[in-house]
Amino acid sequence: MQNTLLVLSGPSGSGKSTLCKFLQENIPEIYFSISTTTRAPREGEKNAQHYYFVSKEEFLTDIQENKFLEWAEVHGNYYGTSILPIQLALEAGKLVIFDVDVQGHREIKKYYGNLVRSIFITTIDKKTLKQRLETRGSDSEETIKSRLMHAYNEMKHINEFDYLIINDDIEHAKEAILCIAKSLAFITNPKNSEDLCAEWMGKIS
Repeated sequence: MQNTLLVLSGPSGSGKSTLCKFLQENIPEIYFSISTTTRAPREGEKNAQHYYFVSKEEFLTDIQENKFLEWAEVHGNYYGTSILPIQLALEAGKLVIFDVDVQGHREIKKYYGNLVRSIFITTIDKKTLKQRLETRGSDSEETIKSRLMHAYNEMKHINEFDYLIINDDIEHAKEAILCIAKSLAFITNPKNSEDLCAEWMGKIS
Protein backbone atom coordinates (compact mmCIF):
# COMPACT_ATOMS: atom_id res chain seq x y z
CA MET A 1 0.00 0.00 0.00
CA GLN A 2 1.14 3.55 -0.76
CA ASN A 3 -0.08 5.21 2.47
CA THR A 4 1.69 8.44 1.51
CA LEU A 5 0.49 12.01 1.14
CA LEU A 6 2.13 14.52 -1.19
CA VAL A 7 1.49 18.20 -0.52
CA LEU A 8 2.02 20.77 -3.27
CA SER A 9 2.24 24.42 -2.25
CA GLY A 10 3.28 27.64 -3.90
CA PRO A 11 2.00 30.94 -5.22
CA SER A 12 -1.14 31.18 -7.34
CA GLY A 13 0.14 31.23 -10.93
CA SER A 14 3.18 29.02 -10.29
CA GLY A 15 1.74 26.11 -12.26
CA LYS A 16 0.52 23.84 -9.47
CA SER A 17 -2.76 22.99 -11.22
CA THR A 18 -0.96 22.02 -14.43
CA LEU A 19 1.46 19.80 -12.54
CA CYS A 20 -1.34 18.21 -10.50
CA LYS A 21 -3.19 17.34 -13.70
CA PHE A 22 0.00 15.88 -15.15
CA LEU A 23 0.46 13.59 -12.14
CA GLN A 24 -3.16 12.43 -12.35
CA GLU A 25 -2.63 11.50 -16.00
CA ASN A 26 0.63 9.62 -15.41
CA ILE A 27 0.36 7.80 -12.07
CA PRO A 28 -2.17 5.04 -11.40
CA GLU A 29 -3.83 4.74 -7.99
CA ILE A 30 -3.70 8.43 -7.30
CA TYR A 31 -6.26 10.49 -5.40
CA PHE A 32 -6.24 14.24 -5.81
CA SER A 33 -7.81 15.95 -2.83
CA ILE A 34 -10.47 18.36 -4.07
CA SER A 35 -10.67 21.43 -1.86
CA THR A 36 -13.86 23.09 -0.74
CA THR A 37 -14.07 26.85 -1.27
CA THR A 38 -16.45 29.76 -0.89
CA ARG A 39 -15.02 31.67 -3.87
CA ALA A 40 -16.92 31.89 -7.14
CA PRO A 41 -15.94 29.46 -9.94
CA ARG A 42 -13.61 30.82 -12.61
CA GLU A 43 -14.43 30.34 -16.27
CA GLY A 44 -14.24 26.63 -17.14
CA GLU A 45 -14.17 25.40 -13.53
CA LYS A 46 -16.66 22.68 -12.59
CA ASN A 47 -18.06 21.77 -9.19
CA ALA A 48 -16.64 18.49 -7.75
CA GLN A 49 -13.93 18.51 -10.41
CA HIS A 50 -11.85 21.57 -9.65
CA TYR A 51 -13.36 22.52 -6.27
CA TYR A 52 -16.43 21.90 -4.19
CA PHE A 53 -18.07 25.33 -4.37
CA VAL A 54 -20.17 26.11 -1.29
CA SER A 55 -21.63 29.11 0.49
CA LYS A 56 -19.85 30.78 3.38
CA GLU A 57 -22.62 29.54 5.70
CA GLU A 58 -22.08 25.92 4.64
CA PHE A 59 -18.33 26.23 5.08
CA LEU A 60 -18.59 27.68 8.57
CA THR A 61 -20.99 24.89 9.58
CA ASP A 62 -18.45 22.27 8.42
CA ILE A 63 -15.76 23.99 10.50
CA GLN A 64 -17.96 23.73 13.59
CA GLU A 65 -18.57 20.03 12.87
CA ASN A 66 -14.79 19.36 12.54
CA LYS A 67 -15.11 18.05 8.99
CA PHE A 68 -11.93 19.72 7.72
CA LEU A 69 -8.39 18.40 7.92
CA GLU A 70 -7.26 21.97 7.35
CA TRP A 71 -8.86 25.25 6.36
CA ALA A 72 -7.88 28.86 5.87
CA GLU A 73 -9.19 32.22 4.75
CA VAL A 74 -7.26 33.51 1.73
CA HIS A 75 -7.98 36.74 -0.19
CA GLY A 76 -11.37 37.00 1.51
CA ASN A 77 -12.47 33.45 0.65
CA TYR A 78 -12.43 30.21 2.63
CA TYR A 79 -10.62 27.06 1.48
CA GLY A 80 -10.57 23.67 3.22
CA THR A 81 -9.82 19.95 2.89
CA SER A 82 -12.38 17.39 4.07
CA ILE A 83 -11.03 14.52 6.20
CA LEU A 84 -13.27 11.58 5.20
CA PRO A 85 -12.26 11.17 1.51
CA ILE A 86 -8.58 11.37 2.51
CA GLN A 87 -8.97 8.52 4.99
CA LEU A 88 -10.83 6.39 2.44
CA ALA A 89 -8.14 6.99 -0.20
CA LEU A 90 -5.35 6.04 2.21
CA GLU A 91 -7.17 2.86 3.23
CA ALA A 92 -7.42 1.99 -0.48
CA GLY A 93 -3.63 2.31 -0.82
CA LYS A 94 -3.67 5.40 -2.99
CA LEU A 95 -1.17 8.23 -3.19
CA VAL A 96 -3.04 11.29 -1.93
CA ILE A 97 -2.08 14.65 -3.43
CA PHE A 98 -2.98 18.05 -1.99
CA ASP A 99 -2.80 21.53 -3.49
CA VAL A 100 -2.82 23.78 -0.42
CA ASP A 101 -1.07 26.86 0.97
CA VAL A 102 1.76 26.93 3.50
CA GLN A 103 -0.64 26.94 6.46
CA GLY A 104 -2.48 23.94 5.01
CA HIS A 105 0.81 22.07 4.66
CA ARG A 106 1.54 22.64 8.34
CA GLU A 107 -1.87 21.35 9.41
CA ILE A 108 -1.63 18.22 7.22
CA LYS A 109 1.90 17.56 8.50
CA LYS A 110 0.69 17.96 12.07
CA TYR A 111 -2.14 15.48 11.49
CA TYR A 112 -0.32 12.81 9.45
CA GLY A 113 3.31 13.28 10.50
CA ASN A 114 5.85 11.13 8.64
CA LEU A 115 3.35 10.05 6.00
CA VAL A 116 3.61 13.51 4.44
CA ARG A 117 6.09 14.64 1.78
CA SER A 118 5.92 18.13 0.31
CA ILE A 119 6.96 20.19 -2.71
CA PHE A 120 7.09 23.97 -2.98
CA ILE A 121 6.50 25.18 -6.54
CA THR A 122 7.33 28.70 -7.67
CA THR A 123 8.46 30.81 -10.61
CA ILE A 124 11.99 32.00 -11.27
CA ASP A 125 11.14 35.52 -10.04
CA LYS A 126 8.36 37.94 -9.08
CA LYS A 127 8.20 39.45 -12.59
CA THR A 128 7.42 36.07 -14.16
CA LEU A 129 4.70 35.35 -11.61
CA LYS A 130 3.12 38.77 -12.21
CA GLN A 131 3.09 38.14 -15.97
CA ARG A 132 1.37 34.78 -15.51
CA LEU A 133 -1.29 36.26 -13.25
CA GLU A 134 -1.95 39.06 -15.72
CA THR A 135 -2.15 36.62 -18.64
CA ARG A 136 -4.72 34.53 -16.78
CA GLY A 137 -7.05 37.52 -16.97
CA SER A 138 -9.31 36.51 -14.09
CA ASP A 139 -7.90 38.82 -11.41
CA SER A 140 -8.10 42.57 -10.93
CA GLU A 141 -4.95 44.66 -10.54
CA GLU A 142 -5.61 44.92 -6.80
CA THR A 143 -6.04 41.14 -6.50
CA ILE A 144 -2.77 40.56 -8.38
CA LYS A 145 -0.95 42.86 -5.96
CA SER A 146 -2.45 40.92 -3.06
CA ARG A 147 -1.42 37.60 -4.61
CA LEU A 148 2.15 38.81 -5.13
CA MET A 149 2.41 39.90 -1.49
CA HIS A 150 0.97 36.55 -0.39
CA ALA A 151 3.52 34.79 -2.64
CA TYR A 152 6.36 36.73 -1.01
CA ASN A 153 5.17 35.68 2.44
CA GLU A 154 4.90 32.04 1.36
CA MET A 155 8.42 32.10 -0.13
CA LYS A 156 9.76 32.70 3.39
CA HIS A 157 8.71 29.15 4.32
CA ILE A 158 10.41 27.20 1.52
CA ASN A 159 12.69 25.50 4.07
CA GLU A 160 9.65 23.75 5.60
CA PHE A 161 9.25 21.65 2.42
CA ASP A 162 11.07 18.52 1.31
CA TYR A 163 11.48 19.56 -2.33
CA LEU A 164 11.62 22.76 -4.39
CA ILE A 165 10.61 23.04 -8.05
CA ILE A 166 11.26 26.31 -9.85
CA ASN A 167 8.81 26.12 -12.72
CA ASP A 168 10.76 28.04 -15.35
CA ASP A 169 10.30 25.28 -17.95
CA ILE A 170 7.05 23.29 -17.68
CA GLU A 171 8.51 20.15 -19.28
CA HIS A 172 11.40 20.07 -16.83
CA ALA A 173 8.99 20.74 -13.97
CA LYS A 174 6.80 17.82 -15.10
CA GLU A 175 9.82 15.51 -15.22
CA ALA A 176 10.90 16.58 -11.74
CA ILE A 177 7.52 16.18 -10.08
CA LEU A 178 6.94 12.79 -11.70
CA CYS A 179 10.29 11.51 -10.41
CA ILE A 180 9.47 12.72 -6.90
CA ALA A 181 5.98 11.20 -6.91
CA LYS A 182 7.20 7.81 -8.17
CA SER A 183 9.91 7.70 -5.50
CA LEU A 184 7.32 7.95 -2.71
CA ALA A 185 6.39 4.29 -3.16
CA PHE A 186 9.80 3.41 -1.66
CA ILE A 187 9.60 5.57 1.47
CA THR A 188 9.55 3.67 4.74
CA ASN A 189 7.53 4.54 7.81
CA PRO A 190 7.36 2.82 11.22
CA LYS A 191 4.04 1.06 10.61
CA ASN A 192 5.01 -0.32 7.20
CA SER A 193 8.41 -1.41 8.54
CA GLU A 194 6.82 -3.39 11.38
CA ASP A 195 4.35 -5.09 9.01
CA LEU A 196 7.10 -5.95 6.53
CA CYS A 197 9.35 -7.43 9.23
CA ALA A 198 6.50 -9.55 10.57
CA GLU A 199 5.61 -10.77 7.08
CA TRP A 200 9.26 -11.46 6.25
CA MET A 201 9.79 -13.48 9.45
CA GLY A 202 6.63 -15.46 8.71
CA LYS A 203 7.89 -16.47 5.29
CA ILE A 204 11.18 -17.88 6.55
CA SER A 205 9.98 -19.55 9.76
